[in-house]
Formats: sequence, C-alpha cells, structure tokens
Amino acid sequence: MASTTKLEVLTDLSPFIKVYTERLLGTPYVSPSPEDTTVASKDITISSNVSVRLFLPKLSDPMPKLPILVYYHGGGFCVESAFSFQYHRYMYLLSAVSGALVVSVEYRLAPEHLLPAAYDDSWDALKWVCSHVLDQTHPENDQWITNHADFNRVFIGGDSSGGNITHNMAMRAGSESLPGNVKILGAILSYPHFSGSNPIGDESPEAIAQHLAYRLWLSAYPSAPNGADNPSINPLADGAPSLSTLGLSKLIVNLAGDDDFTPRGSAYADGVKNSGWKGELEVVVDEGEGHCYHITDPETEKAKNLIKHLASFISQ
Repeated sequence: MASTTKLEVLTDLSPFIKVYTERLLGTPYVSPSPEDTTVASKDITISSNVSVRLFLPKLSDPMPKLPILVYYHGGGFCVESAFSFQYHRYMYLLSAVSGALVVSVEYRLAPEHLLPAAYDDSWDALKWVCSHVLDQTHPENDQWITNHADFNRVFIGGDSSGGNITHNMAMRAGSESLPGNVKILGAILSYPHFSGSNPIGDESPEAIAQHLAYRLWLSAYPSAPNGADNPSINPLADGAPSLSTLGLSKLIVNLAGDDDFTPRGSAYADGVKNSGWKGELEVVVDEGEGHCYHITDPETEKAKNLIKHLASFISQ
C-alpha cells in the first residue's frame, strides 16, 4: 500500500514553536469516477465538517430503487479518507457487485479533531441521507439519493475504526430517531476497533497497554470518560448500554484469523448474541487472513468471495 506524508499544524505558538502532525500511513487522494463508468461517483459537501463521496452503479434503465449503504472508513480515527485510493476502490467494487448506492463519509480526524468529532460527523452524514425522505423536491437534496434510494433498505457499515463508528451509530439509532423515522435495516462491522482495560482470552495487562487499538483510542479521545472502558470503545464494559438496543434488524461481523483485533470482535459478537437483541446476527471468520485484508488487497480469491458475501447481505 502506498503511503503519504501529510504535515499539518496541530499547535501554532509562533514565533516560538509549531507542533505538527505527520501521517505515516494512508493512500493517495483520487478523483471521483466519471458518469460513463460502471460505477459513477461524485463528492458532496454536507457542512463545514462533513463531506461524502457517492457511488451510483450503472444498472437497468429505468433504474430501480437501490439499497443505500452509508460507509465509514477505517484508519484508527486518525488516517485515511473517503477520497483515498484504497477506499474509493473498495466502495466502487462493493457498489458494483451489490447494486447499492454507497455514501462514503469523510469525517474529521484526530488529533486535529479529537473524538467525539468523528462520531458527531458520522451521525450528521446519516441524518443527511435520511432527510431526503422528508421532502423529495428540496433544492438542496442530492438527486442520486432522491431518485434512486430505497429508504426501506438503509445499511451502515465500516471497517476497523469505521466498524467502531458503525456500532456507535447503530446504538444511537436505537435510542434516537432518524429524519422521517427511517430505520436502519442492517450493519456491516468489519474487524471492528474495540478495546478495554480487562484482558480477554490470553491477553495480559501489559499486552493491552501496548495494543495499537488501546493506544490509538487514548490518543484520539484522551478525555473519554472511563478511558478504554468507555462504552464507545468497550461495548462490554460494566455499565455500558445493553447491546439489545442496537437499532437495526440484521448484523454481520467480519473477523480474520490472523488479526489481533479479532478477540475483541468475537467477544462483541457473543455479547450481541447473549444480549437479547432480536435481530439476525452472522459472524464470518476468514482464517489465515489479516486485518482488513479484503480492502487492502481486494483481488485475492478470498477477498472477492467476501465482497460478494457482503454484497449479498446488502442486496437481499
């Protein structure tokens, strides 16, 4: 995967000192796809904080109403983008195979914008999508969504930190109404970024403190109440809201055998299963694969099969 170096001023105390952020991981920005391709895409600015890239597959004419997927990219809350090569490629493939209208969300990143900024931006993007059901003629509506979205088939999804965001959006949708009382039908959590202070499985307290998920969380949300046991990062923490309140009807959790995020993801799936939640839960574990493997290298046979499986989850 190509890397990019991006220096941004975090603190400016000129003429004495400037503190910079340097992003060491990520893929380059790419432009939207033209409308004469298999999947057209375009960028929309929702607010000063939030933008999205929309993906519309080329289907039959007249085009039927399509399921809609609101997607949150991964990157530890601090790198990557809805406009990057890696996520553009993945959203293009998923839209093409599923026949879904995809809304890929560009949310604010830490450390310039500490959590809960990314959560707030992600909820605002979901509300913006759902608001199209209220007034189909509103001049500020996006016509792709107005003309093609099936609001009875709204999905949310994400990988790694985006999977964490997806969980938090599903919990919020269980307690707070979306515009037009739109309901989320399903969610995709791929290799979700969860953490916690208590060991799981063979973990030791020392291993937890060194785990990337733990360190990224403390960096991205240093003011989080209860630290790594905040319910946003540890849905199984004492006092966390019951997972039975997830605001959707079906859920798929993707895990990988060679991913050290998997023990927490597996425990999360068990927690959902044992919570009394009334929806349908599916857990997919790909042995011998690593974290987000189907996004970083979507051309392998396993990756293609997983993308087809996720597309079927959305399109059924």
